[in-house]
Amino acid sequence: MAVTKTTSATSDRAPVVAALRSLLEPYAGSLNEVENSRSGYSLETGYSETYKRRVFVAGVREGKSYVSYYLMPVYACPDLLDGMSPQLKKRMQGKSCFNFKQVEPELFAELKTLTKRSFERFRKEGYV
Repeated sequence: MAVTKTTSATSDRAPVVAALRSLLEPYAGSLNEVENSRSGYSLETGYSETYKRRVFVAGVREGKSYVSYYLMPVYACPDLLDGMSPQLKKRMQGKSCFNFKQVEPELFAELKTLTKRSFERFRKEGYV
């Protein structure tokens, strides 16, 4: 009987985690890194007097079947999604989460632009 070697899904998704994480790292200087691990990365604001707590802004989380990219500004300001491509829209789950199983350069480029606009909006609105 032949034994087949299987690779873990975690190692298969490592490039996806790294690529999505790279979209958030430029904003880490003005926010708090809450998680910074091989399988996850997240950013939040400092203490907010308005909300009486820190506010989650964005993050990457490796799940069992895909890697999730969370971008809360699109939940708070849904007009940021205006003009989003149908391909990226298909990757959305809920109002602020995008799921990927593999690196998709065109969609990641669009997500990079959306992320930049989102952080600019959160600064303008005073969240960051």
